[in-house]
Amino acid sequence: MITDAMPPIHGLLFDFGGTIDTNGQHWGKMLWQMYQKIGVSVCEDDFRKAYVYGERMLEKSPLVKPTDTLRRTIEVKLRLELEQLCMMGVWDVDETELLHAQKLLLSEIYQHVTQIIEQHRKMLQYLKERFTMGLITNFYGNMNTVLQEFSLGDIFETVIESAVVNIRKPDVRIFKLALDALQLPAEEVLVIGDSFYKDVEPASKLGCQTAWLKGEGWIEKQYDEALPTYILTTLSEIVSIVDHASTTKG
Repeated sequence: MITDAMPPIHGLLFDFGGTIDTNGQHWGKMLWQMYQKIGVSVCEDDFRKAYVYGERMLEKSPLVKPTDTLRRTIEVKLRLELEQLCMMGVWDVDETELLHAQKLLLSEIYQHVTQIIEQHRKMLQYLKERFTMGLITNFYGNMNTVLQEFSLGDIFETVIESAVVNIRKPDVRIFKLALDALQLPAEEVLVIGDSFYKDVEPASKLGCQTAWLKGEGWIEKQYDEALPTYILTTLSEIVSIVDHASTTKG
């Protein structure tokens, strides 16, 4: 909710997954579209079960190494999902067919997210010249490698990653770590993310300004749209928002 008394914005704190890499589309939704595109013949309910299984395995097992790229991370993620679909008995293929599907999916997905990230790179570089920039993400311990992979390593002054600090969003403690690292008061930091309950709600509790990237979520749910300071339909809209905020505040 925007008010005339909003403090100036001096820091920007971005989410990565679902925000910088897919422009507001939940990864599960994006993956499902790719599964359909290459013709993996399973229903969405079964895919969802396999997706959740894969994510849980990635959270609790060190399957992704700190030196793994996003491409390698996607490859591991797909292997878990596709194997689980076979184990569930809903996708009857041999190893050769599984590897072929994995290869096709990897190519489509990596190309898709690469295009989006590259579109956002110039915007992030522009914002870096004007604001203290940070990244806060639920990721697998290889975020710094991923940032280097896409020439984003010099954009963010601080990177707070769940697998490294052992705290996951929406826990407000991970946001406190980010604010401490930025050395800015909460009210002068704008948190940008695609998840209402993992980004907007905890950041708002701490007094941050928030920009909700309202895209295609994992589930259909109504949220209190009066809570976020701003609502975005694409990430690039953040530029006009901070430009306007800076002009308004003189």
